[in-house]
Amino acid sequence: MTRIDMADCYICGKKNISKNEIGLTKKLMGKHSKNYYCLSCLAEQLEVTTEELQDKIEEFKNEGCKLFE
Repeated sequence: MTRIDMADCYICGKKNISKNEIGLTKKLMGKHSKNYYCLSCLAEQLEVTTEELQDKIEEFKNEGCKLFE
């Protein structure tokens, strides 16, 4: 598995999105996704709120998912 430490948002170009944003992109868009999204752009793509995505990050963290800090 390739480790991604720094990436930019595929849509808006936001620089150095967080590891949680990268992890959430992988978790929701597929682990082999080559494009990563900031929270705002991912929410828009999935037609949900950023708050819902933040809740999912916390849920995945509590489950012990290794994709999240």
